[in-house]
Amino acid sequence: MRASLAPPDDGYFKKRIAYEHRGMRFEFDVAHTIFSSFQIDEGTDLLLRTIDVALAPRRIIDMGCGCGVIGVVLARLFPEAEVLAVDRDLLAVRYAQHNARLNEAANVRVIGSVGFEAVPAGAYDLIVSNVPAKIGDDAIDAEFIRAPLARLAPTGAYWFVVVSGLNRLIPALGSAQALRLRQMRKRSGHAVYRLLPGPRGAGPDAV
Repeated sequence: MRASLAPPDDGYFKKRIAYEHRGMRFEFDVAHTIFSSFQIDEGTDLLLRTIDVALAPRRIIDMGCGCGVIGVVLARLFPEAEVLAVDRDLLAVRYAQHNARLNEAANVRVIGSVGFEAVPAGAYDLIVSNVPAKIGDDAIDAEFIRAPLARLAPTGAYWFVVVSGLNRLIPALGSAQALRLRQMRKRSGHAVYRLLPGPRGAGPDAV
């Protein structure tokens, strides 16, 4: 960790947050206006502790990365992988880039994009997201269900966490679209889902 890297001097900086995961220490600088600026979000923590670490992904996307927590942690967990962190908020992009440097996650690239518009072509082995709850059902379906599913490699997986208020919507979308969707873990306030490519019944993990 680059302890000598100073926080951003931009008027937005709020504080530096410490985080520990699987014996690794991290620090994240956060801004007042970026999601979860007080502590690491409980949903983010639940997602990181639920993702199957036996995976060997080569290409990873953190969609809606915020200040970069998920992407940076995954980059350290999977140092051989290429990690792309994506957010539509340019301040979030700035802080995610900074936090990748702060945590010496050289395999993280951060871009600004509305959904997958600016994401490079190709399939990804692992896509992750802490799905925003207040963008509306149609946007969640389009940007955080259909779009990630379309970019998964044949053996890839999309892991995402939602607040409990979306626990009716997500299974309903899964049923309506015959998705290979499974709730993997639930904790007060949040639930983690895994979505696999292909129609329901296409493989042993189908639900």
